[in-house]
Amino acid sequence: MSSFINQKDGIFPSVCSLDCPDQCGLLVHKKDGRIIKVTGDPNHPVTKGSICNKVRNITERIYDPKRLQYPLKRIGAKGEGRFERISWDEAIETITSRWKKNIRKNGPESILPYSFYGNMGLLNAEGMDRRFFHRLGASILDRTICSTAGAEGYKYTMGGSFGIDPEDTIHAKLFVFWGINAVSTNMHQVAIAQKARKKGAKIVVIDVHKNQTGRWADWFIPILPGTDSALALGIMHVLFAEHLVDREFLQEYTVGYEELQKHVLQYDPNTVSAITGVPVDDIVQLARMYGQTSPSFIRIGNGLQHHDNGGMNVRTIACLPALTGQWVVKGGGAIKGNSGYLAHNTAALQCPELLENKTTRVINMNRIGQALTELTPPIYSLYVYNSNPVVVAPETNKVIKGLSRDDLFVVVHDLFLTETATYADIVLPATSSYENTDFYTSYWHHYIQIQQPVIERYGEAKSNTEVFRLLAKAMGFTEACFEDSDEEMIRQALHYEENEHIDGIDFESLSTSQYLKAKDTTLFPGRLSTPSGKIELYSQSMEKDGYPPLPTYIPNVEESKFDYLFVPGPTHNFLNSTFSLSKKHIALEKELRLHMNVADAAAQGIQDGDRVKVWNNRGQCELVASIGENVLQGVVVTQGLWSDRPDMNQLVNALTPDRISDMGGGATFFSGRVNVTRIDES
Repeated sequence: MSSFINQKDGIFPSVCSLDCPDQCGLLVHKKDGRIIKVTGDPNHPVTKGSICNKVRNITERIYDPKRLQYPLKRIGAKGEGRFERISWDEAIETITSRWKKNIRKNGPESILPYSFYGNMGLLNAEGMDRRFFHRLGASILDRTICSTAGAEGYKYTMGGSFGIDPEDTIHAKLFVFWGINAVSTNMHQVAIAQKARKKGAKIVVIDVHKNQTGRWADWFIPILPGTDSALALGIMHVLFAEHLVDREFLQEYTVGYEELQKHVLQYDPNTVSAITGVPVDDIVQLARMYGQTSPSFIRIGNGLQHHDNGGMNVRTIACLPALTGQWVVKGGGAIKGNSGYLAHNTAALQCPELLENKTTRVINMNRIGQALTELTPPIYSLYVYNSNPVVVAPETNKVIKGLSRDDLFVVVHDLFLTETATYADIVLPATSSYENTDFYTSYWHHYIQIQQPVIERYGEAKSNTEVFRLLAKAMGFTEACFEDSDEEMIRQALHYEENEHIDGIDFESLSTSQYLKAKDTTLFPGRLSTPSGKIELYSQSMEKDGYPPLPTYIPNVEESKFDYLFVPGPTHNFLNSTFSLSKKHIALEKELRLHMNVADAAAQGIQDGDRVKVWNNRGQCELVASIGENVLQGVVVTQGLWSDRPDMNQLVNALTPDRISDMGGGATFFSGRVNVTRIDES
């Protein structure tokens, strides 16, 4: 594959590597070998040249003077952030010699990788790293921090991560954005909805916070956190009661609709209103609007799955399009995710056969604090890449306690000296995506994309694939798969006869076209991947797995000692902890605020702009109060994962539980409770 590195000036195609559903096509503008500007690719069929502030200002991140340029060795106390420069040879030798000693003494499961999708490139996120740690025999990380609860719930209903083509939503007459701050996290779905609104479509937003998306909507419906399944069941009650369901579709394409009709009798509007905080009249009006408008489209967000009942929330909402037959109407249906259409050969990419011990222990990444402090036998070495667990993982104080262990050997591979990296023994400088070869699959639109290197490596930075090849060689691994180039790995991943949707997409065609679309993505008529081949309103699989077979409201775990439901949602100018160290992006976002209802604030003597302590039995933060009507009484909301500051403790995940959700091993970030107290500045 040709590289753009040697061309010092010009405009070159690229793709956004951030963990975002839009996965924009980009144009990188270079002068004298440096990126001077990043713009959207106007020819991309979905993103059409529009990009967010995060990426528009990405050069601030690529050329940030704080970016790591060479390997470092810790010379101070853990967490102090004092390091000295070393060579790559010394870094690799130090890591592998410690690991060899560890394996001899404690076994390979004493080593744990910790990563997620700080870079969505599939080679750098789940390629050579998986090969290496399989061969090493390390403990397996269950990467469930983001979307697994909802994916599992949706799968029970629809058979997999399959929704409608977002390009078709231009035809929708009703958009329901449910639990998603799409203005900040799915801007191109917003752009499509805006075009449809100009032709008469209506936009409804259901969320716990009247954020930018809520303010943009035609109708914002506030809801108490974790009660989304109850609202969906209340809508079903009205749809059946008022004969607004499509009986022909239900008979042909679903199983269990008769059982569902009887089941939802208990979810009358009065009962549901008491659970959700949504007025009775609004429940009835919403149900009628949904039942009488076609095509109607539901964009199911990440937020509502980050609860104890998160999987059931998504499973229940996923049933709604079937009731009104929206799946066979162009522009109707739902999207939770669309990654199923772009499934690639993960076995070829990750080589799971390298793992000799098939009973190797699996550690849920949401419990990393517990794993580092309580697990027996202990973890003695942690290798962190594509993630910053001190900021992004729940139970921050427990994570820090684990990382502070003197007997824990920590390696961090990153672009910056993150909060996690300050606890590392060895820090390795990482390349940005613009310095890598990689390929990308969106989990919203239907395009697969390729990245060719655009700029030279920053200092001595190396990609994940390079580092794991070096580690494999130093560990004495002789398997041929560790010699595969990035190009060869892409070829292996795209050779996947089991997915007809990517038939004909190979390395050559993708390199030539930059992006290619999955084929034949119409769901109906056809056969879903559920056991019945139909939409399963009643799921025998769920019953077998110990869940209610019909969608059911199950309350969250009650942390009754604390006054407020606490939801730390996403912000507009960061993406998780990415950009939280950037002066430019901090200036755009200004400050971390705690959104609080005016009645709750008045009861505690808190005024807008006051500094407040937010606390529970897990930890505390000091934030700035934002008082108004943007949240319901009894709810407080923050936005963004901010870095810590000496003058204000802002690590909001110090407050979040590390409980596991009902399905998929998912996170429960939004099911915690807190108290709020005004800080007396005097």
